[in-house]
Amino acid sequence: MRVVVNGEEREVAGGTTVHGLIESLDLQPAAVAVEHNGRVLPRGDFGTTTLADGDRLEIVRFVQGGNPTI
Repeated sequence: MRVVVNGEEREVAGGTTVHGLIESLDLQPAAVAVEHNGRVLPRGDFGTTTLADGDRLEIVRFVQGGNPTI
């Protein structure tokens, strides 16, 4: 089935959860925020939210850094 992740179409297997998708993208679930079909998905729901054909996700990865002298 096809889902759209950050504007790009991707093929995923039926039964894939948001958690499974995140791991397949080599991301750490604890270090991302996910919007699923226009709604922010609580981290606790990553493993129980099964993707459906046509779902749209935005995944934002938290990064640490910046200029400490500012």
